[in-house]
Amino acid sequence: MRKCCFFPIYFFLVWGVLVVSCKTMEEQKNDVRPIVRVGDEVLTTDDLKKVLPSDITSEDSAAMADDYVNRWVKNKLFLRQAEAFLSDEEKDVSQLLDEYRTSLLVNVYQQKMLEKKYSPLLKNEEIEKYYNEMQDNFKLQENIVRGLILKVPLDAPDIQDVRRWCRSINSENMMKLENYGMHYSKMYYAFWDKWTPFRRINAILPVPIRNEERFLQYNRFFERTDENFRYLLVITDYMIMGSTAPLSYVEDRIKAILLNKKRVEFFKELEKELYEEALQKKILNFY
Repeated sequence: MRKCCFFPIYFFLVWGVLVVSCKTMEEQKNDVRPIVRVGDEVLTTDDLKKVLPSDITSEDSAAMADDYVNRWVKNKLFLRQAEAFLSDEEKDVSQLLDEYRTSLLVNVYQQKMLEKKYSPLLKNEEIEKYYNEMQDNFKLQENIVRGLILKVPLDAPDIQDVRRWCRSINSENMMKLENYGMHYSKMYYAFWDKWTPFRRINAILPVPIRNEERFLQYNRFFERTDENFRYLLVITDYMIMGSTAPLSYVEDRIKAILLNKKRVEFFKELEKELYEEALQKKILNFY
């Protein structure tokens, strides 16, 4: 029996998505290419580009594109089989769709109302109290860092000044680096005050760091080059996997946990309010 396999489409990503994204809108319209066809349905580079985030590395884009194309193919193949195999009655899913739409909209509305009512009421003291009591639940699953990364052309000016600013970090040099990044960099990301997974920074470097922990322990400024660009990384602070995550890094997660604790009680109150309002306005009538 012949096996059917789904293969990586990195080639399509590079030549069909990344290249297209560098062109003008008019050029893009004339440069939409097919990637794969199932029956009469075709997935194009334009379709793929719409579902890929614009702020990720080419390696991550390739992996996401590969996954999306494979899922698209599988779904279309199964859909063709379902259309051919199932009876008209079995294919009538209008009631299921209505029920799913209702459930989805209700859940979204309930969550919005929950956040609207309780998010402003969550005090810092309550968040800090939960964090202090439950620190064992907030162990880092990966290394995190704060700092800045610059990707500049090899012929970018004043590189000696940039190195000096990187090696002597203070508020003035931080501003100089950000200003330099805005004017000369192909890409720059300042995360002085935002804890960021090191894997995201590592993915930008021309050659990824293998031993992250050792690297972070011994490097505050790091520079590498490839054929076209110079990469300058400044690390002002770091935390190693397994240590307790800083509050700022898990604050949104704690808010979600605290909101979830209020969920059941709130939804009962909301249901009662809606019911009474509907009766009062005669939107709801029993016969």
